[in-house]
Amino acid sequence: MAFSGNTSAARGVPRVPTPFHGELIACYVTYEQAQRAVDYLSDEKFPVQKVAIIGTDLRMVERVTGRLSYPRVAMAGAASGAYLGLFLGLMLLIFGGGGATPLLAAIVIGAGFGMMFGVLSLSFTGGRRDFTSASQIVAAQYQVLAVAEVANQARNTLRKLPNSGVDDAPGQGQGQGLGGA
Repeated sequence: MAFSGNTSAARGVPRVPTPFHGELIACYVTYEQAQRAVDYLSDEKFPVQKVAIIGTDLRMVERVTGRLSYPRVAMAGAASGAYLGLFLGLMLLIFGGGGATPLLAAIVIGAGFGMMFGVLSLSFTGGRRDFTSASQIVAAQYQVLAVAEVANQARNTLRKLPNSGVDDAPGQGQGQGLGGA
């Protein structure tokens, strides 16, 4: 195998983060295209445990999803507090043997505390971060690599896949296409 570092004897998978050493088979713009290529190799009975998908030029993208306002924070806090209150109320109902009154009280108290904590947290930020967002890591390109002893076999197999991303020049072995979904 071309792995470096400690490996699990059963699967040949590194136990610690190590780079994958292999030859470039194809390049893709999206992860889904690279995944499609590896899935095709798997369907063709290729030993896919000798293949890796490598994302290059990684970037953290934070997409702003909305503005935080006191009413929005209060409602979100009340909802999460009510869920916690419901859980605690159900525990009281099951193990305490009480009626529905403790359950309703736990929901209302939980909603009140959730609302209060949500509003207080927003007020403590001082307007420095009054928006919501979602973050993800994305790559500019996804390369499919295979260990040297099976690289040509992988290229030849992938050439049968339409829009495979494999360079058609013989002997080059460098994926340059963008693939297709």
